[in-house]
Amino acid sequence: MTGDLRQDLVWLYRELTQRGMLVGSSGNVSARSDDGMLITPTGCDAATLKPADLVQMRLSGAYDGAIRPSSEWELHAAIYRDAPNAQVIVHTHADHATALACLNRDLPAFHYNIAEFGGEDVRCAPYATFGTPELARLAAAAIRGRTACLLANHGMICHAATMNGAMEAAIRLEALCRQYLLALAAGLPRLLTPTEMQAALARYATYGQRQETNG
Repeated sequence: MTGDLRQDLVWLYRELTQRGMLVGSSGNVSARSDDGMLITPTGCDAATLKPADLVQMRLSGAYDGAIRPSSEWELHAAIYRDAPNAQVIVHTHADHATALACLNRDLPAFHYNIAEFGGEDVRCAPYATFGTPELARLAAAAIRGRTACLLANHGMICHAATMNGAMEAAIRLEALCRQYLLALAAGLPRLLTPTEMQAALARYATYGQRQETNG
């Protein structure tokens, strides 16, 4: 990371593309800024995307310059308004997350790693036309209190406090969707009980945190 928001957001978009999470111009990324958000432009290409191409805009929809923001800007803006802890947002059409979303299914508690996203499952928002206020409203409700959700017949969206965190969250959600679909193909996965998931959620509250030491 360079510390420059524009350069880091371009890095995030390119890194997600190289890892197979973004194909063509599908998907978009954004970062919260002092006066709104910085977001990838409509129809962008990872190979040619430059920091200057990113669009600075207010959460109301007003934006600077002649380059138009992603058609999904309302999706990002709704989550930033609803989730004060969201600093970076990744929206992708990654294969396995999209396949599960096309079944209109939540990702259930088949694995304790689901707790990473803040709840006992990863909800799937009902379908709405892409780039509409209705999709933004439904997604904000589905992700509320969590850090990720699926979008029916569309894809996935997640948020984190950092660029790396958002990228890793998207990659882990895609992996979990793949594992769940593999388990379904082999049989009926055993789901963790609410008590087991509450224990996992409690563990995740401190998981990965550096322990303070004296001296």
